[in-house]
Amino acid sequence: MAKLAVTSALSSALLLCSIPADAATSFFFSTGDPDGKMASATRRPAASGALEIESADDFVLPTSVSLTSASFTGLLTGGASASNVSAVVVEIYRVFPEDSDLGRTPDVPTRVNSPSDVALTSRDSGAGQLTFTVSAAGSFTASNSVLPGGIHPIPGQTTGGGGSASGEEVTFDVSFSPFALEAGHYFFVPQVGLTDPADLFLWLSAPKPVVVPGTPFAPDLQSWTRDAALDPDWLRIGTDIVGAPPTPAPTFNAVFSLSGTVVPEPATTTLLAMGLGGALLRRRRTG
Repeated sequence: MAKLAVTSALSSALLLCSIPADAATSFFFSTGDPDGKMASATRRPAASGALEIESADDFVLPTSVSLTSASFTGLLTGGASASNVSAVVVEIYRVFPEDSDLGRTPDVPTRVNSPSDVALTSRDSGAGQLTFTVSAAGSFTASNSVLPGGIHPIPGQTTGGGGSASGEEVTFDVSFSPFALEAGHYFFVPQVGLTDPADLFLWLSAPKPVVVPGTPFAPDLQSWTRDAALDPDWLRIGTDIVGAPPTPAPTFNAVFSLSGTVVPEPATTTLLAMGLGGALLRRRRTG
């Protein structure tokens, strides 16, 4: 009878630990709204031969999280509209020196606090790993930009930027196969493919440091960028490309948000099961 009671109690405890998805603790992070200061190209490579461009901004996870959706906001230029979007890719990078070759000679001023050489993981709409919708908010102009042809290795990395950029402000809402990420510091990298390689998606900047309605966090690193010619190195959009004056050089975040659920730590789940099992066993003995 005692053995039966223990088995029943532990089974009940484990069932109680299988928390339904709708009862799980939700996770949400946002950098806030566009501030109109910067728009950086981020382009999925295409069969046309258009050069791949990545732009990255960071976020911190205080605990393990299963990310299931995201949004990011930018400009469609050249008269492009939502119907011209052919693909979306979302990549997650860790912070250097993770996933990086420490023995090579870089072609950039620094690798400190940059994204790693290679992505940790990614999701691609072309592979059926991601779905997206696009909503338009009207015309918008950013004061400065990083455009194709404006990303250079040392010593010519500081160009001041590509000047103001205008287009249709759009927000991409994406859902994807979950990213199971441990607590840590990461970079979010979205890429957009357009049917006409002459058109561009430019990711808009957000206030730095993050302000409400965004989710302030520390350390908040600045946004970075690279193209296929600079890969695997990255440049800081503000410090390296825009540069000074003014002094110090401006720094930027980018507009994005992340959503998912908090993943309970294994130790916490085990302790909860043991505690529930003990409580049920005591009830069985005293009942």
